[in-house]
Amino acid sequence: MLNGRALALANSVTVRSKYRGARIHVAVTREIGSRILWGEFPPGEVLPNEAEWSRRFHVSRSAVRESIKVLVGKGLLTSRPRIGTTVEPREHWNLLDRDVLAWYSAMPAKGEFLRAVQEMRHIIEPEAAALAASKRTNEQMKQISSTCAEMGAAATLLTRINADVRFHLAILAAAGNEFLIPFGFLIESALAAVFEYTTRGREDLEHAQGLHERIEEAIRRGQPQRARLAVKRLLGNTDEVIVRKSRPTARKRTS
Repeated sequence: MLNGRALALANSVTVRSKYRGARIHVAVTREIGSRILWGEFPPGEVLPNEAEWSRRFHVSRSAVRESIKVLVGKGLLTSRPRIGTTVEPREHWNLLDRDVLAWYSAMPAKGEFLRAVQEMRHIIEPEAAALAASKRTNEQMKQISSTCAEMGAAATLLTRINADVRFHLAILAAAGNEFLIPFGFLIESALAAVFEYTTRGREDLEHAQGLHERIEEAIRRGQPQRARLAVKRLLGNTDEVIVRKSRPTARKRTS
């Protein structure tokens, strides 16, 4: 977790200029929410009052008030008379909320976030692929196959990441279980950060593409066990790349 006290308190950039184009209360929500998630305000701490936030960010108190309401709804804060606005315990945070995931995935120190995402993937994605191999429709299979092909043909990293995200979302949809939909938010909002972190170098790309193609083939052939194992191999490879890239010596060798 970052040492949040060393972060943005001394930052003189206003919220208006930092998030140019965003509605003011949306920008304030993002700024306060990010600071909570990144550790500047730990659970149990009472936040500055509306007047202080208004002064720091050069925005109206009504914009701050609206932002606090949004963050309360996302489980990050609670507001009590005569006490003020307090950061909730982490277990109360709605980490599957799209905004919360986006703020969390944007944190500079990604190690903890990446490990948590990978653990969730190991729990859910192999079984989702097995279900997809048994239950997918022809139209769903077309989507899985086309996104897999797009990954292999992608000319840029961004194009590949977008196709990779849609590939995994297509598998979740093909699993045919509506309770997997919230996990799709995690795929869409957070896995782009994982893919961007791990997708580097021609050899890595070619190897990863082959692993994805094995998943596609197993689902297309209606082979649940093969699909399950293929996803586990892909996730294991991603784990290895995350560990490798987190080592300072590895960064020096690949830079």
